[in-house]
Amino acid sequence: MSRSDFSRPFPVQFAGSAVARWLLRRMGWTVHFEGLPGLQGVLAVYPHTSNWDFVVLVIVKWAVGIPVRFWGKDSLFRIPLFGRWLRWLGGIPVERTSSRGVVGDTAARMLDARAQGEYFWLALAPEGTRKRIPGWRSGFYRTAVQARVPLGLVKVNYPRREVTVQEFLILSGDEVADFARIATGLDGAVGCRPDNAAPIRLLDTSVPRTETIVK
Repeated sequence: MSRSDFSRPFPVQFAGSAVARWLLRRMGWTVHFEGLPGLQGVLAVYPHTSNWDFVVLVIVKWAVGIPVRFWGKDSLFRIPLFGRWLRWLGGIPVERTSSRGVVGDTAARMLDARAQGEYFWLALAPEGTRKRIPGWRSGFYRTAVQARVPLGLVKVNYPRREVTVQEFLILSGDEVADFARIATGLDGAVGCRPDNAAPIRLLDTSVPRTETIVK
């Protein structure tokens, strides 16, 4: 049973790519996605344990047709051609010199998008690395709270070859309560390298270096 704070059918729908859906089927993957509850929000992708995550999730993105932005190391965007490709995919270079920081900048852009009725969804892997760490970085959470937007849970299960995006939460700002709900919503997520998955708890409250599926 879904624990989403939003009722179906979700109003924001996408056509997606038939070619990408065919490719996913050939790869043995299934996607459970029924649209988005609004025009702005944050997607938390879990777990992030392998370079294969980026490959699978980019194909999933094309298959369902969902446009998303994501944070990436600014150095990646300076690589010829690759940097342009990342921007085309929706990449946002992390600018550590900004007075508001990446969280403040992104939240402000979401608030502007809401005021103008524009679309802006951000997808992040809160672990921020393929290696095991003792918890999640806080940027995805603080962005959603500051921008007052839904948090969508992207649950990856490699043994079953499934990606599920069906639960969207309204965060309270109570970190303990919110993370308990996030952990419940992501129950059953299994990474490509399960031992590398971080426990679902807040690592710190500092400004994140990067939280992204591009590493």
